[in-house]
Amino acid sequence: MHERDGEAATIVASLDLETKVRLLSGAGFWVTEAVPQAGLDRVVLSDGPHGLRCQVGASDHLGLAAARPATCFPPAVATGSTWDVDLTEQLGAALGQEALAQGVSVVLGPGLNIKRHPAGGRNFEYFSEDPVLGGRLAAAMVRGIQSRGVGACAKHFAVNNQESYRLVVDALVDERTLRELYLRGFEIVVEEASPWTVMSSYNRINGTYASDHRELLTTILRDEWGFDGLVMSDWGGTNDRVAAVRAGMDLEMPGSQGAFDREVLAAVRDGRLDEAEVDRCAERVVALVQRGQQRGERPSEDFDAHHRLARRAAAGG
Repeated sequence: MHERDGEAATIVASLDLETKVRLLSGAGFWVTEAVPQAGLDRVVLSDGPHGLRCQVGASDHLGLAAARPATCFPPAVATGSTWDVDLTEQLGAALGQEALAQGVSVVLGPGLNIKRHPAGGRNFEYFSEDPVLGGRLAAAMVRGIQSRGVGACAKHFAVNNQESYRLVVDALVDERTLRELYLRGFEIVVEEASPWTVMSSYNRINGTYASDHRELLTTILRDEWGFDGLVMSDWGGTNDRVAAVRAGMDLEMPGSQGAFDREVLAAVRDGRLDEAEVDRCAERVVALVQRGQQRGERPSEDFDAHHRLARRAAAGG
């Protein structure tokens, strides 16, 4: 157990059930809940990693509202074509520096799902049709981002390989294919880079939504691979909040203004959900917030140097 995990458990043990449940959803579109009495500030999450999208004021999922200036890096489809681990790690470090400068604690990337079909709507966000190449480059990106004291988020876990009907599609896949193709890249990232967070996907896998999938989020990710970070939903990607807590999906994003808190509270009070399961999720949220709280002076962005890096990466791709 990390020292921060022990501290998180102590903090969670001091909170009432309502506060613990409130921690399991964001306070807004891009921020976590604060618990001032426990010394926990809000931390900011921001889209990436092809260029930070840190929105101020009005926020939206589509990126239509204004965002702070940031370097436009090549997308993963270009970075993947470089086959260059060192260059990808440099891109991650630059992203981490810009995130730190803008007060962002977690960059929501890299994406590393398999390019299964040329019409896949998010192919540009994913590195490769090869799980080993995608996994190695994603691990490099994670190492680079986290070298600046900012968390990365490996996404979308798992089998998010089409955008058509992505909120309802059921990906039917046998065990060997699942592990050798669709999970292998994520396994590499967890083993080689220890990302702070993983994001569950919208789709179902063999009949169960990813956000409710205990075998995926706990048995495989945590028990088999040793992942010790936080799992968050994709934005609006929570299906059943009680089932998600039971499965090990810790943080619902964006915040739903407490819309599903009553369901979780009722499930605990009538015995359908063990409070210890709420505690485990809350502890991982607290540990992330503790990691992500930024104190002191922020560094400045070196946009000129990052532009040169982006140009070099684009040429390499």
